[in-house]
Amino acid sequence: MMRIYNTLTKSKQEFHPIREGKVGMYVCGPTVYNYIHIGNARPMIVFDTVRRYLEYKGYEVNYVSNFTDVDDKIIKKAMEEGVDASEISERYIKECQKDMADLNVKEATHHPKATEEIDGMIAMIQSLIEKGYAYEVNGTVYYRVKRFHGYGKLSHKNLDDMQSGHRDILVTGETEKEDPMDFVLWKPKKEGEPAWASPWGEGRPGWHIECSVMSKKYVGDTLDIHAGGEDLIFPHHENEIAQSEAANGVPFANYWMHNAFLNIDNKKMSKSAGNFFTVRDIAEKFPLQVLRFFMLSVHYRSPLNFSDTLVQSAKNGLDRILTAVESAKEVLSKLPQGKQAEKPEEESYKQLQVLREKFEAAMEDDFNTADAIAAIFEMVKLSNITVDENASYDYAKSVIDEIEQLCGVLGIETEKKEEMLDEEIEAMIEERQQARKNKDFKKADEIRDALLEKGIQLKDTREGVKWSRV
Repeated sequence: MMRIYNTLTKSKQEFHPIREGKVGMYVCGPTVYNYIHIGNARPMIVFDTVRRYLEYKGYEVNYVSNFTDVDDKIIKKAMEEGVDASEISERYIKECQKDMADLNVKEATHHPKATEEIDGMIAMIQSLIEKGYAYEVNGTVYYRVKRFHGYGKLSHKNLDDMQSGHRDILVTGETEKEDPMDFVLWKPKKEGEPAWASPWGEGRPGWHIECSVMSKKYVGDTLDIHAGGEDLIFPHHENEIAQSEAANGVPFANYWMHNAFLNIDNKKMSKSAGNFFTVRDIAEKFPLQVLRFFMLSVHYRSPLNFSDTLVQSAKNGLDRILTAVESAKEVLSKLPQGKQAEKPEEESYKQLQVLREKFEAAMEDDFNTADAIAAIFEMVKLSNITVDENASYDYAKSVIDEIEQLCGVLGIETEKKEEMLDEEIEAMIEERQQARKNKDFKKADEIRDALLEKGIQLKDTREGVKWSRV
């Protein structure tokens, strides 16, 4: 029986979906104002893997992950560039989708954008006002936190403690609140900002209401699973519960899943500390398959420490799996179909089944991908020992199929791709530059095309040639 650690109850619980055979899952997506960083990548990879395992077990998964495409950071970036906010959000949605594809994150069933769901947000805010959970002051609509009796149940925070922490933050512009704990549902338009018409004047929604509305529309009033990074527990997810349960009158989500933080060389990732890395930055050093494998090598609720040494170690581990599959396929290609084994294989078949069960047991226990990967390594060892010229065709194929299928559940592709080393790339770029100096443009184009075939894209800039893995 599958068990999930539920942040709401602080315990592992048996998983029972609302509708048999179906799972409704909502995962908070990124705010699209820049390239996604490796901290964003962790929940994307983790919850994509949860979805893949649920599908492997036969569930039909409605997987919804949003894009927050209206936000202060997007507006700030748009003003800096002198463009419309929608131009920024559309640009980085495309870049995010590319990175997600490179991380082998499956397309969501629905990828709603906040700006396309404004009518639903206005309707929910109106409903909250009518029910006495919200109030309007000078074009701003606030949520009455104290009116909602369950506030704090997800973050396990005491309302009185939270209240004392807020007493001294009545800053300018917030004195109009009835209570310092109240949060914004709708904010009035400022000069140069995107805005929509509403009963309270032109403005835009608060962040929290966006997810309440999008999850309701695309999944339903009650979700089976709501997921995201642990940084979202408070206030974002706590506020979502308050809004949704007050508006809909039913529990918002039955299971809450949160992944732990990612640190860089044992320090919190931040731009000011100079240890901030985008997924694109990592792609210049390692194939993104390696980043995915690395992220799954630790349980999702454990803090993950990122360093080049640890990622290199993950790359070595992944290479062991890919090499084993490649070797087994080579053996298989030489075995005639229908070939019988030269010695009994019942024990090997049994071991294969035991290891599959071990993999499943790890995943059933709150998606313990670290132990699941350990089971795959044992399968690799079994393959290296038993898949040889004396094996039967059927057994060799069974071993390959097992490893490939279980790696597929983790989103790991088993086909070995030859990656070019950085110095090899630089040498070819140097050769191309020389060809261009010699006005041998045909050769220069041939080198560029050869690099592109190996997944290396060149960009000629004023500062010189920049390259990236694609």
